[in-house]
Amino acid sequence: MSRIGKQPIKLPEGVTVSVNGTHVEVKGSKGTLEITMATTVRAEVKDGSLVLTTENATDRNQRAQWGLFRALIANMVEGVSKGFEKKLEINGVGYKALVQGMKLTLNLGFSHPVDFPLSTGITAKVEKNVITISGIDKQLVGETAATIRRLRPPEPYKGKGIKYADEIIRRKAGKVVKAAGSG
Repeated sequence: MSRIGKQPIKLPEGVTVSVNGTHVEVKGSKGTLEITMATTVRAEVKDGSLVLTTENATDRNQRAQWGLFRALIANMVEGVSKGFEKKLEINGVGYKALVQGMKLTLNLGFSHPVDFPLSTGITAKVEKNVITISGIDKQLVGETAATIRRLRPPEPYKGKGIKYADEIIRRKAGKVVKAAGSG
């Protein structure tokens, strides 16, 4: 049995879920998200929570789909009610970021500024050296943050680059100079 799939998803106040066969639509105060599930997984709204079931709980693939779609729908419910955000820190002399409409302009030590277009549903905010990426789709927020980090990953000697706010960079020692006068 899928331990994740068995758990019901509690629907917070103001979140409505409509199920039409394998199509699930989640509406909340922040927006609307929808997903099409596998044909072996069924969803049903009962007593203020969403319950997912599968045709054959002994089939390994169906159990995997059951847990997957339960987790994805739980993320959708959290996204339309609270939203998701990732924080990125910029470290380095002269490294800075600026938001202009739906575009993030980054100066990362290259000979040119890097313009990063933001997807629909994603908002960015810059305060000093911290970029905050937020939205209702957890996957899109994480993917956008990872793509921005990939523009200039942190290097291990001085830590210059873009890193997640809670990420720890393992530092390496620089070159060691031998003592002069021996020989």
